[in-house]
Amino acid sequence: MAEDKKPPQRDNDKQTGLVLEERTRTKKPPMYKVLLHNDDYTTRDFVVWILQSVFHKNESDATVIMMHVHNNGVGVAGVYTFEVAETKVTKTMRLAKAQDFPLQLSIEPVE
Repeated sequence: MAEDKKPPQRDNDKQTGLVLEERTRTKKPPMYKVLLHNDDYTTRDFVVWILQSVFHKNESDATVIMMHVHNNGVGVAGVYTFEVAETKVTKTMRLAKAQDFPLQLSIEPVE
């Protein structure tokens, strides 16, 4: 007598109900302030030019920021992600050095 072969049994892992799509939310990157520091040698015109060319400020905003730095010793040039802030600081320092200005900048996390 020939053996009756049964098909292999499948695990019945089917789930019933609603299928919920899992959403992943991307976290906003931390932001950093680029700070300009006042010194007695870097010209005001150069600082305004830096604010316009590197930080893309209009002339009016650049002048206001420059005067704030001049009067208070430090001021915010802009707020960016860390990589962008670091790039802007590097570019500004290179331009200042090429003109023999001791302009100093720093990066600080936004609180």
